Amino acid sequence: MTHSEWTITTGDDPIVATAIHAGHQLRDEIAQLMQLPEADRLREEDPFTDYWVNIAKNTVVVHQSRFEVDLNRPREKAVFVTPENAWGLEIWKVRPPDDLIARSLEVYDAFYSDLTKLCDAVIEAHGHVVVLDLHSYNHRRGGPDAPVDDPELNPEINLGTESIEAESWEPVVASFATTMSNLPFFDANLDVRANVKFKGGNMTRWINARYGARGCSIAVEMKKIYMDEWSGALDEGITATIGRLLESAAKSVRTTLADQRPSAS
Repeated sequence: MTHSEWTITTGDDPIVATAIHAGHQLRDEIAQLMQLPEADRLREEDPFTDYWVNIAKNTVVVHQSRFEVDLNRPREKAVFVTPENAWGLEIWKVRPPDDLIARSLEVYDAFYSDLTKLCDAVIEAHGHVVVLDLHSYNHRRGGPDAPVDDPELNPEINLGTESIEAESWEPVVASFATTMSNLPFFDANLDVRANVKFKGGNMTRWINARYGARGCSIAVEMKKIYMDEWSGALDEGITATIGRLLESAAKSVRTTLADQRPSAS
C-alpha cells in the first residue's frame, strides 16, 4: 500500500513497526511559506528511525515532515500554526491560510484511514496487533557543546505506555522492555524506562483506545545517542546495534503473543 506521503508494507506478522516522524519532505506550498531553517527542522524530526522498521513485516514509513502535518498530534493541533505548538520555533513567513491547513488535514485523515485498514487486517489474520511506534528525541538542548541533558530524566529508551489500559498487554510490554534492557549494548546495557520523558503520542493513544484488548501500541522513544542531533551525522555502528536489539525485542513480543493470546487462525 503506497501513498505519496507514506509507504505501508504488509506481511504475515502480528507486529507493525512505524516511523511516522522519519520524513523530511515538504510539499511545495508548505516549503514556499516556511522560514524555519532546514537544520532546525531536521533537529525536531526523527531522522533514520525508518532504518529500524524492518524488525516487523508490517511497516509504516512517513516521508513528509511533521512540520507539514504532525500525525502524532491530535487533529486540531496537527498543523503547527503558532510557535507555542512547535517548541517556540518561528516556522512561517506568514500564518498558513485556512485552505493550506485544510489540505494538510486531508493528509492526516487519509493516514489514519490507511492505518485503520492495516491494523484491522492484522487483527483479522492474527487476532491481535502490536504497534511499535519508533521515535527519537534530543538530549543536547543546550547546544552542540553543552553538557547532555540529565540522564535521570532522559533514559536511552523511553517507552510510552500510559494509554495501554488492558492488563492483558502487560506481559507484552514487559517482554519488549526486558529484552531491550538485558541484551548487551557494547560494554553496557541500555537504560530502558517507561513514561519518564514521554508517555506516548496521539497515534499510540488512538490505537490503544480504539482496539483495547485486541491491539496495543508502544511508543519507543530512542534518545539520539545514535546520531549528532545538531549536525545530523549518523553513527552507523550504534544504529545497527540498536536495530539488532529492537529485532530481538520484537521476537520476544511474538513469543509472548503466541504464549498469551490465541491466534485468529
